[in-house]
Amino acid sequence: MSRRTIDMTDEVYDYLLDNSLREKPLFKKLRQATAKMPMAGMQISPEQGQFMALLVELTGAKKAIEIGTFTGYSSLSVASALPADGHLWCCDVSEEFTSVARKFWKLAKVDKKITLTLAPATETVAKLIKKHKGTFDFAFIDADKANYDAYYEGALKLLRKGGLIAIDNVLWGGRVADPKRKDADTTAIRKLNAKILRDKRVTASLLPIGDGLTLARKR
Repeated sequence: MSRRTIDMTDEVYDYLLDNSLREKPLFKKLRQATAKMPMAGMQISPEQGQFMALLVELTGAKKAIEIGTFTGYSSLSVASALPADGHLWCCDVSEEFTSVARKFWKLAKVDKKITLTLAPATETVAKLIKKHKGTFDFAFIDADKANYDAYYEGALKLLRKGGLIAIDNVLWGGRVADPKRKDADTTAIRKLNAKILRDKRVTASLLPIGDGLTLARKR
């Protein structure tokens, strides 16, 4: 038993991967390709991708949205877990990074399940709300931190009752716990974390997975 989360040393992390991760070769190739690119650190960890796929299965999700796609590891995880008639809407602004995602979606044969829109995500989400309000099952937020609150509010409008939001980087490398850090990104994440803690519209939990992952289920 333990009264707090175990420290994740390199040895424990390696054990976790060795005894949990069922990563397909194509997923690993995507991670390796991304590792050679600028800003490679924006990619989620493989165990987080696997966890998100499990969440999609557990919720029986068919309609999902991802705000922030990068090179596509999270979208590959989610789309692969969706049923044959499921669909994932991806929002991003980078043609360079998402061109890698498109390549791997096609190789994984999930490209037909995915619609990618290259535009500011606030605009894309607003358009989706007009057509699909209250019908989405799952949302993943992993984009610019300044707009995290807007993405959260948009996701709540898109989700059906019982739908699930997953928000990445909520521990922000530990910077959210450092009172000396007052930059815009850190402040935006702190504000959203505090807001979700008090938000009666959701049942939520912040988990120490990857760089911190908040799960919020719409009531």
